[in-house]
Amino acid sequence: QVQLVESGGGLVQAGGSLRLSCAASGRTFSNYVMGWFRQAPGKEREFVATIRWSGGRTYSADSVKGRFTISRDNAKNTVYLQMNSLKPEDTAVYYCAARASPYYSGNYHSYDYWGQGTQVTVSS
Repeated sequence: QVQLVESGGGLVQAGGSLRLSCAASGRTFSNYVMGWFRQAPGKEREFVATIRWSGGRTYSADSVKGRFTISRDNAKNTVYLQMNSLKPEDTAVYYCAARASPYYSGNYHSYDYWGQGTQVTVSS
């Protein structure tokens, strides 16, 4: 059974940084793609960044490019989202997701497993 557990959310002032972690367990993820998504109140869930467990490129949304970095630690089965220069509009629940495919996707419908989410609040 796949489990994704996020941590690292919290309250931060604009311009600050947070690092989110997603600990994955339950199977071998070598052929999986991992993604971070976020959902603000009253808005649809939106793509933030994606990475392949086996390596290769990473992709991120234009709204976070240059500020957020997705990375992975295969030995720890953990994916990270380093968030710098945070803005109030980054406030949302952040979700980690796993896609049982080696192909990247920014479409949340194409992901198979989800974590419970972690709240990020950026104050102005």
